[in-house]
Amino acid sequence: MKLISDPPIPVKIQKMKERVRWMHPSFVQRGIDQTSMVIDDRREDSPEFSFMVIGDSGTKSHSRHHPQRKVAELMLTHQDDCSFVLHTGDVIYVVGSQEYYSTNFIEPYREFLVGGDNPKSIPYDRMVFNMPFLPVPGNHDYYDVPLMYRLFTGATSSLRRLFRYKDIEIGWHGSYQGNAYARAFMDYTQAIASPQELERHLDRHYTAKTDTGRCLRYEPGQFTRLPNRYYTFRYGGIDFFALDSNTFNTPSPLPATQEGEIYRRELQKRRQEIDQEELQILGRYDRLNPDKPAEAEQLDELSAKLDQIDEIKIDIEKQLASHEMPAIDFEQLEWLRSRLVESWNNSEVRGRVIFFHHPPYVTEATKWNQAQTLAVRHRLRWVFEQVAETLGSLIKERPIVDLILNGHAHCLEHLCTTDTGFADSHINCIISGGSGHRPRYQRRKGTELMETFTGIAGKPTRKVADSKLFVGRHDYNFQSRLPYSCVRIDVLDGSPPKFIIRPLVTERIEDEWHNRELEPFVI
Repeated sequence: MKLISDPPIPVKIQKMKERVRWMHPSFVQRGIDQTSMVIDDRREDSPEFSFMVIGDSGTKSHSRHHPQRKVAELMLTHQDDCSFVLHTGDVIYVVGSQEYYSTNFIEPYREFLVGGDNPKSIPYDRMVFNMPFLPVPGNHDYYDVPLMYRLFTGATSSLRRLFRYKDIEIGWHGSYQGNAYARAFMDYTQAIASPQELERHLDRHYTAKTDTGRCLRYEPGQFTRLPNRYYTFRYGGIDFFALDSNTFNTPSPLPATQEGEIYRRELQKRRQEIDQEELQILGRYDRLNPDKPAEAEQLDELSAKLDQIDEIKIDIEKQLASHEMPAIDFEQLEWLRSRLVESWNNSEVRGRVIFFHHPPYVTEATKWNQAQTLAVRHRLRWVFEQVAETLGSLIKERPIVDLILNGHAHCLEHLCTTDTGFADSHINCIISGGSGHRPRYQRRKGTELMETFTGIAGKPTRKVADSKLFVGRHDYNFQSRLPYSCVRIDVLDGSPPKFIIRPLVTERIEDEWHNRELEPFVI
């Protein structure tokens, strides 16, 4: 039985357009740019500011502890010094359901919400943030659950165990193709009933002005909606670009060659192997008692393994389904290309930061060689190449963007691309995906990322990135250590800007928690 489904890319795009009334005449007539916003906090012009980055957080408490809440407590000590929080996706596990927003988001981040002293009274689709909280959608925020599985999981936990399925955060609902995320964070104008009400809404909340026209005014404590699933804003002379990587992460088709057919058979064999592995884990899972602390910890471990298996399955399915050219969100990629060019031609802009879910470079064991990872890398590289060709000598020795921020990999990692031979050279990347869901190991192959340029069966021919720091699951003195993390980033004055990266870590060792702030570094 297929436990989790990922909607097709054209469906994701169309549904999200409908929810924000993309290019509706009321927006067009007012000259509103539906991909831009201004953070109206009276501080956005300061050249020195700080912000925090979290990701892959949206999970419940486990066996008497709540890692996500521990990370939130770390964040609270820096709240007064920071201007906003970026979330790199996977806001809600496992299938982005509205059922879990209360326990998996509102409760752990209650101090960041208006009315957070009574979090149970806050509807998930009526959240107002007292500090800008700016997410992008992750893959889990789009996932859905087939009807038959909902019938099993939506019932009692004993019935779930009877059917030998996972007792994890899956209930009666999925995300409904990202609908829950849109209602929680985006300006869901589709729900506005009358034309007159829509007109009043736009005249009240789309009053900010940018180079591209009127846009949404994000007002902490009052109106904290995002204009779209991808968007941009300027703060302290830095242009931030939020992307939805779920719509350009489909692998390219397998080649219609003998080499491609051999690889296809290997994928099919691998899928059969993980199906068997899943059945074995479910058998072990079924024999454990969550009321016993020692066995509850084992259940957490097995749930994490089952989650990894789901991700591997989906990645394999995407590759096996790639008979023809995949649907790619070229509209969003073209938007990014155009806005990057505009940003470079604006003398008021001194730096650029991009944040999205799927990392193009990573050494976490389950993500580094996923087909989706490579697909995102190649699509982003394609955009950067076009930007570099357009700008010519204007960029001089600087990278196209100063910083890329991602999640998806359950770790904290700093990587820097090498001379890749393309326009994605010498870019610093920070992965902040260890903010709540169980951390994972670094791959055993080391810190150097090599890339194959000669096809599926070819040998790696070029180093494209180095991992400078990795904070993830590790073992020490026969103890399993689980470090959960977020990042504070201080932006300094000057052009090009410098960024002070401050990794914040809370580590669980057996039943004890230890907070530590790693040595800051400058990029």
